[in-house]
Amino acid sequence: MRVLVVDDERGLVRALHRGLTAEGFAVDVAFDGERGLELASQDGYDVIVLDVMLPRRNGYDVVTELRARDVWTPVLMLSAKDGEYDVADGLDVGADDYLTKPFAFVVLVSRLRALLRRQGQVRPPVLTAGDLVLDPATRRVTRAGEAVALTTRELALLEYLMHHADRVVGKVELRDHVWDGTGEDVNVVEVYVGYLRRKLGREAVETVRGAGYRVAS
Repeated sequence: MRVLVVDDERGLVRALHRGLTAEGFAVDVAFDGERGLELASQDGYDVIVLDVMLPRRNGYDVVTELRARDVWTPVLMLSAKDGEYDVADGLDVGADDYLTKPFAFVVLVSRLRALLRRQGQVRPPVLTAGDLVLDPATRRVTRAGEAVALTTRELALLEYLMHHADRVVGKVELRDHVWDGTGEDVNVVEVYVGYLRRKLGREAVETVRGAGYRVAS
């Protein structure tokens, strides 16, 4: 799951990057509205965390412009303003949720996962491939009815593969969506596919030589 965080409070951004990465998200950041709009318009994010008060372009303008460009990525707006009209303004311009500062990190993560679950047409509640079942809501994985314990990163990798079970997924795409895409060598994907195979069975993830990986159906 890939998230874009747009906020000019660098300390907060560092904390969110660290925490969301630990939760299995691949995180990109921007520190002003113009850069946030550029990234959100060009890259395939699963969800966007967007502050209201930003340099160069405020959050209301950013989400308004995204919707005008037919970019419908779920947006969770952040703001120190907690008035009823402030919340209403954020939702009216096209945001999907609104969280006031300060906030608990666990609440932020729960809100993000709720936004992802609402995309029912794109993300089924439970993913299946053969006898492999992954429930994103509970983060539970079973193989032939037996529970399998996965690390956060292993779970994120398997979830992305199962979301795209209809095609072969390349290493670079997996690296960019499961990791940050810039700080890790692409071969880290091969390492983690090996971890999945040891836990799920070698046949669970198929290698398509020269192209990438896909889960066995």
